Amino acid sequence: MKKLGIIGWRGMVGSVLMERMQQEDDFSLVQTTLFSTSLKGEKAPAYKNIESTVLDSNNLEELSQMDIIITCQGGEYTKEVHPKLRKSGWNGFWVDAASALRLKGDSIIVLDPINNSQIEDGLNSGIKDFVGGNCTVSLMLMGLGGLFKEGLIEWMSSMTYQAASGAGAKNMIELLDQMSFLSNNYEKLKERNPQMGALDFEKKLKEQFKEKNYPNKNFNHSLALSLLPWIDIKMDSGQSKEEWKAQVEANKILGTNELKPIPIDGTCVRIGSLRCHSQAFTIKLKKSVDLKSIEELIAESTPWSEVIPNEKELTLSQLTPEEISGTMRVPVGRIRKMSMGDNYLNAFSIGDQLLWGAAEPLRRALRIIL
Repeated sequence: MKKLGIIGWRGMVGSVLMERMQQEDDFSLVQTTLFSTSLKGEKAPAYKNIESTVLDSNNLEELSQMDIIITCQGGEYTKEVHPKLRKSGWNGFWVDAASALRLKGDSIIVLDPINNSQIEDGLNSGIKDFVGGNCTVSLMLMGLGGLFKEGLIEWMSSMTYQAASGAGAKNMIELLDQMSFLSNNYEKLKERNPQMGALDFEKKLKEQFKEKNYPNKNFNHSLALSLLPWIDIKMDSGQSKEEWKAQVEANKILGTNELKPIPIDGTCVRIGSLRCHSQAFTIKLKKSVDLKSIEELIAESTPWSEVIPNEKELTLSQLTPEEISGTMRVPVGRIRKMSMGDNYLNAFSIGDQLLWGAAEPLRRALRIIL
């Protein structure tokens, strides 16, 4: 039985990974050791086939005993530990949620419903590093994979609406703290003046953003009652890095990065949702295709892809974080031809970025490796 080490299992992505592994009985296939810096030496949770003691995630000797390592610890950990472990002679499989190794020539971005053959070829050729993709890129390909597979997309603009949890657990909690802060102040204002008008409330609450005790340590701005139209650092192109990743990572997953990359660009926005990333697509098709055929291709993209008819009530009930959070579904709706011409397609998709956007591709990569 192969030895599996898991690092970052208590974090947000790691917790979802552990939950999915239990649901799918993955622990029955491996002998698992949990690693941590803060909990090393303590008793491990009681999962099937799991070692009783948590080991040190910085101990190269202990890590090197693993055949497979899955890490959800973050990019800084990967940059620190991965090269040292490889230099020590460890030749096991490294499966990573962080972006640090994604674009390396000797790594594969894993999204097996889309690029299973690429993963299999990589394994057969000796590739050892397998990395989960950017959350919105993975969700985009899960939703629209059928159109890419048929070679119908000339270019695409993806406007993303990304949940607070995409920035991490601390940011997710900060959004809740901001909401609580503003709600408490709203209740006080309402109690003092029940007849206050909506615009007066808005003006007073806006002033709360500047209060010294307003919780914005992580976002540095208010996300509650607002939005943040910038995610990650600035690139030379003027894009944010999150926007830059769309074309680079999607084309690597599709295997088109060295031939004729498909242009993909857009604007990434953080919104006040706790979980689930949404995307609005403008797609330039290479040729005219009727809507029925387009919907069939989208629905057949993966077993988890589905088409939501372009009707108001179905859209409002099926394409929201309230409906999709915690599920494996990747629905696509608002599918229609655009006024720019018959080759222009509009669509809107949503998915749980902690599942298909993060944990699930890692879990499935483990299965493929095994």
